[in-house]
Amino acid sequence: MVDTRTPAQRRHIMQSVGQKDTGPELAVRRALHRLGYRFRLHAKKLPGRPDIVFPSRHKVVFIHGCFWHGHNCSKGKLPKSRNEYWIPKIEANKARDERTINALREAGWESLVVWQCQVADLDSAVASIRHFLGPPGTAPEAAEKFAE
Repeated sequence: MVDTRTPAQRRHIMQSVGQKDTGPELAVRRALHRLGYRFRLHAKKLPGRPDIVFPSRHKVVFIHGCFWHGHNCSKGKLPKSRNEYWIPKIEANKARDERTINALREAGWESLVVWQCQVADLDSAVASIRHFLGPPGTAPEAAEKFAE
């Protein structure tokens, strides 16, 4: 199927897609901050520049867009036009994501991926992040030392 947009229109659409501070990412960050979690953003020194970084816990959270990272949901469907471009593009993104998570694991970091479609139910998404992180306020090592 032929692209329904002109090259100029397509270029404008693609340039307007953000990589940082997306709607789902901001919603998750606000919710975590309200709960008392403190974090860093887009750590340049870590593989893949994770969206949310908890340095004292050695944990990171990625907020992935379903389309761009090839999630198997309604938002992750490929366009009907230009499959020769989109299929390799999304597969390359998925391979890069896997390499990034492996590199983080090898460096001693735990990763959690939260999908755009999961953020639609923000309470559930935040509950899974809380389970991944543990209680807010102190790093797990500090909480164990405090309990002794």
